[in-house]
Amino acid sequence: MFAIHKIGKPRMLSACAIAAVAAVGLVAASPAAHGTTRAGAGKPPAASRSASVAVGPQYDTTHVYVQPGEVSAFVASWEATFGGTNTTAVTTDVTPTPSETISELALSPVGSLSVFGFTTGIPYPFGQERGGSLVTSMPAGVAAAERSGASLVVSPWNDPIGKDTIVQFPGGVDLQLYWHTTAPSYAPLATVPDSRVYLEPQAAAAFIRDYLAFSQGRITLDDRHANGAQIGLPGTTFREVLIDSAFGKTLVIITNGQLPYPFGLDKTGYQVTNLASTLAKAKAAGARVLWGPYDGPGLDSAIVEFPGGYIAEIHQGNV
Repeated sequence: MFAIHKIGKPRMLSACAIAAVAAVGLVAASPAAHGTTRAGAGKPPAASRSASVAVGPQYDTTHVYVQPGEVSAFVASWEATFGGTNTTAVTTDVTPTPSETISELALSPVGSLSVFGFTTGIPYPFGQERGGSLVTSMPAGVAAAERSGASLVVSPWNDPIGKDTIVQFPGGVDLQLYWHTTAPSYAPLATVPDSRVYLEPQAAAAFIRDYLAFSQGRITLDDRHANGAQIGLPGTTFREVLIDSAFGKTLVIITNGQLPYPFGLDKTGYQVTNLASTLAKAKAAGARVLWGPYDGPGLDSAIVEFPGGYIAEIHQGNV
């Protein structure tokens, strides 16, 4: 989803005025029947490969919906935790039908956020999309999505600086695609966040197949016996698959759907160099730790709720 912004202060990334679309994909069928497979374990079938429509992971934003009076508090807490900067909040219409929202783009070394505080009702199906991703052209993006098996949820519409659309992948995973008339130029991220998608096995298989075809990505991790303690279920195992593409990282978490709170509400995971110090900064900035910190082999993690209700996973180490 896009939103027009005026630049309010120096920005870590060079950004054109929008808050749009988010990353989502997830994992694909693993070549290994058991165990863990890493690095280059899978790629889209040759017949489905075509030129990628992705521009780069720095052009993906998670969509964050908060109450209009909480936009400033959320952005301040986010920046105090991760650093970065933000655009000046504006009130505008970011949907193809009449609506009004306070909109702001938050830029940080660990990922970008499009923040919305609607002062009207939120038109369907907005608010259900995980985020947005920049594509090389809108016709090419729509064609790639439909060719991969995704459904067109909202037909392309014009915005003041380009075009937008919303597509849906199996499992009900909505993603907004956007395109700018003038190509933006953003600096690379320090660490690329992972879009966290929770699905049951049948939906996950279909999602994996279609998202791999769309993203032209590859599976870099497929662990069929991941430790359930990572998702609040000690003594159990689950399957996790990580897809890496020019759209960024997508982590599919495959379970029976019987998840303890707050798992499944975390749309994005953010990698940091020191989890303890990051959590201390988050709590000092008004956020609260909902779960963790979990100290696991090679991965320490926690789930945090920021002012305004945005829930995120934060981790130290590689997923």
